[in-house]
Amino acid sequence: MGKALEGVRILDFTHVQSGPSCTQLLAWFGADVIKVERPGEGDVTRGQLRDVAGADSLYFTMLNANKRSITLDTKNPQGKAVLEELVKKCDVLVENFAPGALERMGLGWKRLSEINPRLILASVKGFGPGPFEDCKVYENVAQCAGGAASTTGFRDGLPMVSAAQIGDSGTGLHLALGIVTALFQREHTGRGQKVMCAMQDAVLNLCRVKLRDQQRLANGPLREYSQFGEGVPFGETVPRAGNDSGGGQPGRILRCKGWENDPNAYIYFITQAPVWEKICDVIHEPEWKTDPNYATPAARLPHLNEIFTRIEAWTMAHTKFEAMDILNTYDIPCGPILSMKEIAEDTSLYATGTLVEVQHPARGSYVTVGNPIKLSDNDVPVERAPLLGEHTDEILGEVLGLDAESIAVIKQTGALGALLREAAE
Repeated sequence: MGKALEGVRILDFTHVQSGPSCTQLLAWFGADVIKVERPGEGDVTRGQLRDVAGADSLYFTMLNANKRSITLDTKNPQGKAVLEELVKKCDVLVENFAPGALERMGLGWKRLSEINPRLILASVKGFGPGPFEDCKVYENVAQCAGGAASTTGFRDGLPMVSAAQIGDSGTGLHLALGIVTALFQREHTGRGQKVMCAMQDAVLNLCRVKLRDQQRLANGPLREYSQFGEGVPFGETVPRAGNDSGGGQPGRILRCKGWENDPNAYIYFITQAPVWEKICDVIHEPEWKTDPNYATPAARLPHLNEIFTRIEAWTMAHTKFEAMDILNTYDIPCGPILSMKEIAEDTSLYATGTLVEVQHPARGSYVTVGNPIKLSDNDVPVERAPLLGEHTDEILGEVLGLDAESIAVIKQTGALGALLREAAE
């Protein structure tokens, strides 16, 4: 077994979530990711939402697995010199600073490409060029600006953001693809380049079906939306559609047995056209197979509320898992609403490496996500996140080739921070 990105070295200048999610994914493919952190402080998420005193938070550990940490004061002349030496030895520098931060550090693209012409500079920004270019952006801001919030929720309620981190981690995934693409192109050109992914752009890319619907709306009502069957007029913009399916196959979240006491006793049910007759058999409505009001997908659209009310009467007689077992025998598309507790206890997810239990010297055992992308020739076990500055001496020695005496001299300058935590601690 190999490592897909073995030999690739990443200089990780990222923090919080969008950048770290990108570099963690690259580490899971075997890249050597060197996380550069401020002495004594590190990534701000080390201390955010902390649940165990004296230990890095789960917020940090679940975004920084398989990385090495070096503490470096880049405002210190010696610290900046060390950073420039690292730039020479790395293939990619990834950053998600506020706009203009690298330039203010004296490390804009011109300077970086002078130091290392093969370097790939990969950046997460909130917005691309335009009126909001200089604005700071966080997860929920990206969801709002990218079109997700305006099309999420119920039409008589507020816009809603999703619990899925499509702004941060979604952008990180997009940026990771840009990086490996740039690395591939460099094999042909020998040149580095800039890679940029704006959070607004990433969210919009994931919301493309709603942009599709915005254009369809100009030619008539969106017939698969519930409000069409309810006779509610459409406005000029794509409405919030509740739990309606975003595709051409109508779907809803329906109550299951036990819903009165279990907030997740629900199932998502899709009335896919090819299995409509099987659905009619399951819910004991055989006459709907030939009834002109229900027999075809187009005829069913004005009656979706009635149809799903009848289906829900059936699902409420079964637990979500019983319903899954029955429906799957008929190839009827469906899925249980799984709580985070149910997911964390699902042994099959550990068997595939989607969830991993790791040990941490300060917090003990914890569960983290593993690589969601499975390659048959990529053997990279998930490792715990690094302690602050844990690998400083190791990186200076292995990557820059410095001996112990040279490292000691650098330490005396304060470039590595007065509160450096050694790996032996």
